[in-house]
Amino acid sequence: MNTSAPIIWWVRRELRLSDNQVLQACIETGQPIIPVFILDEVFETYGAAPLWRFGLGAEVFAKSLASVDSRLIFRRGKALDVLQDIIAETGATAVRWGRAYDPDQIERDTNVKGALAETGIDAKSVSAHLIFEPWSVETKTGDFYKVYSPFWRAVKDRPVSDLIAAPRKLRAPELWPSSESPKDWKLDKRMKRGAAIVQPHICVGEEAALHRLDAFVETRIDAYKAERDFPAIPATSKLSENLAWGEISARTLWHRGMQASLGGAKGAEHFVKEVVWREFAYHLMWHTPHILSGNWREGWDAFPWNDDGESEFATAWKQGRTGIRFVDAAMREMYVTGHMHNRARMIVASYLTKHLMTHWRVGLKWFEDCLIDWDPASNAMGWQWAAGSGPDAAPYFRVFNPVTQLEKFDADEAYQNAWIAEGQLMPTETALSYFKAVPKSWNMSANQTYPNPIVTAETGRKRALEAYEARSF
Repeated sequence: MNTSAPIIWWVRRELRLSDNQVLQACIETGQPIIPVFILDEVFETYGAAPLWRFGLGAEVFAKSLASVDSRLIFRRGKALDVLQDIIAETGATAVRWGRAYDPDQIERDTNVKGALAETGIDAKSVSAHLIFEPWSVETKTGDFYKVYSPFWRAVKDRPVSDLIAAPRKLRAPELWPSSESPKDWKLDKRMKRGAAIVQPHICVGEEAALHRLDAFVETRIDAYKAERDFPAIPATSKLSENLAWGEISARTLWHRGMQASLGGAKGAEHFVKEVVWREFAYHLMWHTPHILSGNWREGWDAFPWNDDGESEFATAWKQGRTGIRFVDAAMREMYVTGHMHNRARMIVASYLTKHLMTHWRVGLKWFEDCLIDWDPASNAMGWQWAAGSGPDAAPYFRVFNPVTQLEKFDADEAYQNAWIAEGQLMPTETALSYFKAVPKSWNMSANQTYPNPIVTAETGRKRALEAYEARSF
């Protein structure tokens, strides 16, 4: 191997130096490394909030690379074209990237790998996004798991290799290719005025993610299982934001969680189970990619959901004006922070798909546009789980009552008051900020009267169950 010719590290969802298997694979070649991020044909399809959040993460990561005498090259265009241009500019002989598992990225990567191989370029993907490769977890009959609990039992005692330390210095090429400025891409444009509102609520970069993990393990992981369902209590790690963009590795969360469990932290194993729930989502997406766009369970295509994302019900749901306080508080939390509490995600999804009889794809697309921690596998499985059409699903006849759920998990009304301004004499700043973030065309104001429920908990449940009983599966 020519160790003077550079290797291209095609940077995607692994914005970190520590425990980065792709970076390690590049280092092991002994070649100079050129890290490159491409705003390519797949990234261009991302929703407003995730693409903006990734751009911020990439800019912070560029500073991390500078600290080890490297740099991040930014380019925009079709992935194969950009890689071929940089190869021609630099004489690079190899390319490495983090393995992807969704159909769009697999198709892109397959085409890139084949085209580069034809020209003698050593092009390979490396596992960097998951703890367990989807094909490595099988039932005794060699099939893939379709239910989470046995999946967890199959992996919980598996050895996971030690974490990889961050390098102190990367070997630089003799010639750096030119780079675009990500600021010129204006990735905040689709966020409109919402970007300034969401900005204070984000936690960007590897260093911030590791500090966030430390704080969680030191102060909250013990009570995690007991308190995680209460949306007003800061009981969760919120690391989904950093995990989504690879600012921290899933293996890091696994090891820290397991160490805390061995140390006696009561909530630690449940935290690790949530990390493995994400692994299960990727397991299913890889084996059954139709989960991203179609009903996972057979027979659900005939179910009478309304798939009009602009209907009166869907619009009220998106705007946090359903009159159901748990739903509205959660939708507003997402619009202001780019995040939504996990219990709230189940409630808003159940209400949309069951009480409002609106297709889960409407909700999936809205989350894809609004969540800074958007993840294709977790988003799809979460929506289909709530709707009843997916794997490991909540049975359709199990309809969450959003009113009693709020009474149970927000008895002191702290969560709803944090996000719903109407009717409060002195609304919180978070509740008021919602009206600064939403499009002006929505014509919303904190002075408006809070609406009555568009569909009550009782009426919605009755209608949902009648539709389920009349189904033609």
